[in-house]
Amino acid sequence: MPTRREYADPDQQRRWEESRRRVGANVRRLRLEAGLTQEALALESGLSRNQLIELEHGRRGVLFERLEDLAVTLNVEPSVLLQSLSEESPEVEAAPGAVDQRGSSQTRV
Repeated sequence: MPTRREYADPDQQRRWEESRRRVGANVRRLRLEAGLTQEALALESGLSRNQLIELEHGRRGVLFERLEDLAVTLNVEPSVLLQSLSEESPEVEAAPGAVDQRGSSQTRV
């Protein structure tokens, strides 16, 4: 049976909190690098702007399917959204065959 957040042990709560902060920080960083507003990313990925704000601030988690939608919109693999800062490569790689917001194809280096 799934554990409700308020009933989880403190270590598990800390891990969940860190995961939410990490994903939110990655989404915000990638959104800014892509030159997207919160509203534009929300519209393209199917989230509301309020959900995106809560996600970027680490106060909200999202379903796996929404992570996939965000990754597609940001032209990255979903795993990039889960990476810690120490795991990031110097340059963010686009998904194979991804197209940036201007319609240009991007290739991996």
